[in-house]
Amino acid sequence: MGIYPIRFLRIMGILDGLSLITLLCIAMPLKYYADMPGFVTVNGSIHGGIFILYALSILIVQLRIQWNVSWSLLAVLVAFIPFGNFIFELKLKKMEKQLSSKPFPKHWLVYAIIFFSFFDLFVQLPIMSTYALSVGATTFIAGIVVGMYSFMNTFGNVFSGVFTDKMGAFRMLVIGLTASSISLLCYQLVDDSTTLIIVRCIHGFSSGFITPAAFTLLANMRRESEQGSGSAVTGSFVGIAAIVGPASSGILASKISVPNVLALVAVYGVIILIGLFLFLRKEALREKDNVKKTEKFQWNSGLMKAFGGAFFLMFSQGVLAYLLPIYVEDLGYSSRMSGTLLSVFGIVAVLIFILPSNRIFDVLNSKYALLVGVGLLAISQMAIGQATTILWLYAALALYGVGFAFFFPSINKILIESTKKETRGKAYGYFYAFFSFGVVAGSSVLGALNLTGTPGFMFTGLVLLSFCVVIITSIIRSKDNPFLSTEKITE
Repeated sequence: MGIYPIRFLRIMGILDGLSLITLLCIAMPLKYYADMPGFVTVNGSIHGGIFILYALSILIVQLRIQWNVSWSLLAVLVAFIPFGNFIFELKLKKMEKQLSSKPFPKHWLVYAIIFFSFFDLFVQLPIMSTYALSVGATTFIAGIVVGMYSFMNTFGNVFSGVFTDKMGAFRMLVIGLTASSISLLCYQLVDDSTTLIIVRCIHGFSSGFITPAAFTLLANMRRESEQGSGSAVTGSFVGIAAIVGPASSGILASKISVPNVLALVAVYGVIILIGLFLFLRKEALREKDNVKKTEKFQWNSGLMKAFGGAFFLMFSQGVLAYLLPIYVEDLGYSSRMSGTLLSVFGIVAVLIFILPSNRIFDVLNSKYALLVGVGLLAISQMAIGQATTILWLYAALALYGVGFAFFFPSINKILIESTKKETRGKAYGYFYAFFSFGVVAGSSVLGALNLTGTPGFMFTGLVLLSFCVVIITSIIRSKDNPFLSTEKITE
C-alpha cells in the first residue's frame, strides 16, 4: 500500500513530461509554421489538466510519504523543464523501494482549519465597505458593518474558549465550521444595510468559535519540545491567509458578486468540515475523558504576558492598516503601494516561520523571543514614520516582518506554557478576544487622538517600547535563564 502514492506520482510525471514535449515539439510548430492554432489549444488544455493531476499527486506524496519538502519543490520545478520529468522519474524509481506511507498527518487538517478562519477574515477586508455602500448603507453605517465582525468575534472567542474546555475542541470546531459556513451563505439574502448588519453579527460571532478550538486542539496534539516551532508554522498559515485573502477577494469580486465570493469561502469551510469528520473523529473520542474533568481557570503572569502580547500585536497591526495607506499617499505614491508593502512584511514573516530557522523558537526562552519581537515592531513603526523613500519603507516593513515572526510564536508558546490542557480552551478564547480588542483599539485610539503620519507611528512605537519595559522587568524578576526555553507548568 505504501508504494501507491509514489507510483501515482511517477505515472503523472511521465504523462506531464510527454504532454509538455508534445506541446513544444508538435503543437507549437504546427501553430506557427502550418497555421493550425487549434493543436495548441487542444494540447495546452490536455497538458493543463495533466499538470493539475501531477500537482495533486505531489501533494498526496507530501502528505502520505512525508518526505523532505525540497523533493516536492523539485518535483514542481522539473515539470517546467523539457525532459526534466524523465530524469526525475529515474530518481523516483530508485527511491520507491525505500519509501513507505505514513499515517495521515492530522495536524495539517487543523492547519487548514486555522487558514480557513483567517482567510475568512482577510477576504472581507477589501470588499466589505464597498459592498455595504452598494446595498444602501451610509458611510457611517458602512464603518459599523466593517467593525461589527470584529466586535462580535470577540464574544464568539470567549464563548468558544469556555465551551471548548467543557465540550472538547472537536465538537466546538464542528459547531463553528457549520455555523460559519451557513453565515457566509446568508450574504445571499442581503438586500439592505439592516439585513447586512444582522448577517455580520451572526458571521462574526460564529466565526469566533473556530480559532480558540483549533489552536487548543493543535497545542494538545504537539509534543512539548515542538511548541515553539509548531507555533511558528501555525503563524505561517496566518501570514499566508493575510497575503492571499485580500488579493483573491479583490480579483474575484471584479468577476462575480461579493455574496458569491463569500459563498466560495463557505464551500471551502464545508470541505474542511467533511475532512474533520473523516480524519479527526478519534480525537473526539480521546477528549471524552478530559471534558468530564472540571479544572478551575487560573490567572498567572504568563497568561497576562500572552494576553498583553496579543493585544499589543494587533494594536500595532490596527495602526499599520489605518495609517500606512494614508502615509504612502502623502508621500506621493499610489494607494496600491501600501498593499505591496504589507505583502512584503507578510512574506518575510512567512519565510521565517517555515524555514528550518523556526527551530530557534523551540530552544529560545519565550519571554526573550517576545522581547525581541516587540522591540523590532517598535523600531520598525518609528522607522516607517521617518521614511521618505520607497526603499526605506520596504526595509522598515521587512524589519516589521521579522518582529512579527518573533512575536506571534512567542505569545502562543507562553500561553501553552502557562496553562493546562483542561483550561487551554478558555485561555485561547480570552487570547483571541484580546486580538480583536487590539485591532479595534489601534485605529480607534489614533483616530480619537487625531494622530496621523509620523506622530501616529512614533506614538505606536513608544506604546510598544513601554510593553518592552514590562517584559524586561518580568525577566529581571524571574529566576529563569532568559536565553533558554523553560518548561511549561505541570499538567
